[in-house]
Amino acid sequence: MSHDGRWATLAAQAVPGPAREERLLLQSVVEAARAIFAAAAGSVLLLDATGKELVFEAVAGEGQEAILGRRTSAEAGIAGWVLAAGEPVAVRDVPAAPALASGAAGRAGYVPRAILAAPLLYDGEVSGVLEVLDPVHDDRRTFDDLRLLGLFAYQAVVALHVVRRHRAARQALTGDGAYAELVRIVSALEAMPRPRRQAGLRMLTAVGDLLKDG
Repeated sequence: MSHDGRWATLAAQAVPGPAREERLLLQSVVEAARAIFAAAAGSVLLLDATGKELVFEAVAGEGQEAILGRRTSAEAGIAGWVLAAGEPVAVRDVPAAPALASGAAGRAGYVPRAILAAPLLYDGEVSGVLEVLDPVHDDRRTFDDLRLLGLFAYQAVVALHVVRRHRAARQALTGDGAYAELVRIVSALEAMPRPRRQAGLRMLTAVGDLLKDG
């Protein structure tokens, strides 16, 4: 690919997608997980910018309208435990564990009997939790259930990174993000005569290769 083509591709990738599509990425994961486990409900909770609260970004099933967008302490309930431990958990008798049942599900008027939860783990960092509530289960399959939920959690965290990339792109295009200076440089190069533009693109490519190798 030519230098012009390479940086044209970069510019195209920086264009943000609609917020609705970003939400659909997470919602599709929740809907699929709920269907596979025949669960009463499912949700994706993401850690907010402060690191102190989890936000219900996608919800399906019981309590959907009441809980979407709700915030809960990042240290509370089953989700808080999974976030801190970075490990999946199966709680088959939630009422028998009141400390774990104190999360937002109860405050939304729906207290599940059982919960499976897995961390959204990517590159060693936990950024949220995927939960399914009251799944149809067999005690002999608990390990398999958690493994399967982990696969869905990975899909959710990939969707999360797409959301963050879109947000960063929007900030860059408005001059507020970490990549704003890069966008301004590329825009300035586009306005230059072809020889100078190609020289500038070669320099940016060399810097990119250096950072990648480092």
